[in-house]
Amino acid sequence: MLGDDERGFLRESEPFGVILFKRNVESPAQLCALIRNIRECLGRNDAEVLVDQEGGRVQRLGPPHWRAYPAAARLAGTDLPFARKGTLIRNVSRLIARDLRETGISIDCAPVLDVRVSGAHDVIGNRAYGGDPQTVAALGRSAALGLLDEGILPVMKHAPGHGRAMVDSHKALPIVSAGLAELEETDFRPFAANADLPAAMTAHVVYKSLDEAPATLSSSIVADIIRKKIGFSGLLFSDDLSMQALSGGLGERAAAAFTAGVDIALHCNGDLVEAEAVAAASPVLAGESLARAESASLRRTSAMAEADSSFDPVEAWAEIAAALAIAA
Repeated sequence: MLGDDERGFLRESEPFGVILFKRNVESPAQLCALIRNIRECLGRNDAEVLVDQEGGRVQRLGPPHWRAYPAAARLAGTDLPFARKGTLIRNVSRLIARDLRETGISIDCAPVLDVRVSGAHDVIGNRAYGGDPQTVAALGRSAALGLLDEGILPVMKHAPGHGRAMVDSHKALPIVSAGLAELEETDFRPFAANADLPAAMTAHVVYKSLDEAPATLSSSIVADIIRKKIGFSGLLFSDDLSMQALSGGLGERAAAAFTAGVDIALHCNGDLVEAEAVAAASPVLAGESLARAESASLRRTSAMAEADSSFDPVEAWAEIAAALAIAA
């Protein structure tokens, strides 16, 4: 459950929502109780609860209480016709989404739409659907639609593309030297093909041909690349502001992200002093940002209402297990 200091912080700062990690998860009953406690503390039954539940090595809810879902690359590598592969991935996402919805989680920071580049750091690695932009775009869309089918908001990441990073942005600042034309042909394409999706997350990556600042803190990349060139008009989250790719105090980072055009700032390491600095530098959700948040919420509600009601989770998992040669 929440500690007194955490409850005090939530009541005072009134955030858009809370993001959870493996350290916050013990069992279904404990997780449900924690999420109820968070929403009671905030006084909003619709307060958003986020998690990174991609499958593979990025999975906060896992065995023994939840299935171990396969990584994107493993799903993309199955020996199936392409259309069937997309259906398989959509069904995996539906199963993940059902797990999340049953606990009260409402947003999944997935899918990864980064294009894997040979020789890059494996911080993305098998989290990507592959090295072909068209494949990544199509399979990533299947994953996003599966989450929406079950009323979970997907957040595509990491715009405008993290696949070329030669260092782990959790630990250092990646610098990409590729020119605009090359980026448009590769890294940007999956995001542009899915620009109609309701939410996205920025990359803590410097694209030297575009700006000297990381994308999260760059108004030119947010406005000119993500919003205009890629065409994304949905809700834009920052990646975790506590990552070492960024410099300066946490309040400075948050202020710079909002100035750049991010709608929601994420702070993920659990340090309350840092969280207070981020909250102090964060504006009230209003104007275009509020409209984007409301539109994203409406999108998942309408998508769930329109989803195929004949979906059978037992049958779906059996098919997934057979395709991957794992125990059902």
